[in-house]
Amino acid sequence: MNAQELTLNIAVNLGRIGRWACESRRGRLEQFMKETEGFIAALDKAPKSVRFQKTFDAFLIGFEDLKKNVRLDSVWAETMFTWANILTHRARLA
Repeated sequence: MNAQELTLNIAVNLGRIGRWACESRRGRLEQFMKETEGFIAALDKAPKSVRFQKTFDAFLIGFEDLKKNVRLDSVWAETMFTWANILTHRARLA
């Protein structure tokens, strides 16, 4: 997969993770977090544009914080939805 495809896969999974958080489904949330971490690792190694790299760096910081502080509430989920939206729109720059 190229950087754009990986970015879109991450964005889709973030939406799913947010939904599972809202539904208090920790098992599914953890499953998709692990899958997403794999996509992130692949994207980290993939060639990316300079413009997208700034977004990716910010996302990495935000995702690590979210991963360390998983909460099954709407505020945590909304942050996942926000990153999903940002990455969806920025994927074309990847």
